[in-house]
Amino acid sequence: MNLLVVAATDLAAILILTLGIYFPRHHRRDLVTAFLGINAGVLAVSMVLGSSTVGIGLGLGLFGVLSIIRLRSDEIAQHEIAYYFSSLALGLLAGLSTSVTPVVAGLMALILLVLYVGDHPRLFHRYRQQAVRLDSAYTDETALRAHVEVLLGGRVVNLSVKQLDVVNDTTLVEVRYIAQPARVRQEPSPELARATNR
Repeated sequence: MNLLVVAATDLAAILILTLGIYFPRHHRRDLVTAFLGINAGVLAVSMVLGSSTVGIGLGLGLFGVLSIIRLRSDEIAQHEIAYYFSSLALGLLAGLSTSVTPVVAGLMALILLVLYVGDHPRLFHRYRQQAVRLDSAYTDETALRAHVEVLLGGRVVNLSVKQLDVVNDTTLVEVRYIAQPARVRQEPSPELARATNR
């Protein structure tokens, strides 16, 4: 009976994580399936390991092995990796427990709270990251920064040139910037406006 309560608690936690937090924010249906499947699999395996004489050490070893699996079929973002690890952790917490203790319930709630707050749309909501290919080869970083700030309508906080092609006259740059509210975005300079209208 205790194991059924543990499994139900885990099911409630993973449903909150995937359907209550992840999917409404990111809308990737395929990863919802992955999170639910990984959680159920880890829960089942860790319950078997927890009830055998093998012990918790092998269960933690299982977590270590699963944590180094590379998801090569499709590139996933860093926040999605956090959801993967959280679904693994929820399954292990429930599977290695024989009953829902306050510690287990508290740790599950902590994982959900951290993901809810850490991935909240209002947290650093004006910070953006973008890869931009420009149709000019910029060798002067100050001019590059000024051009990108006007182009993206924000203040650049980090700028990294990934490729500078002087033959084809292009620059590939990775930019982290703070987006300005729409009403205070600066207008492009007359030179830039003329260049884009050509």
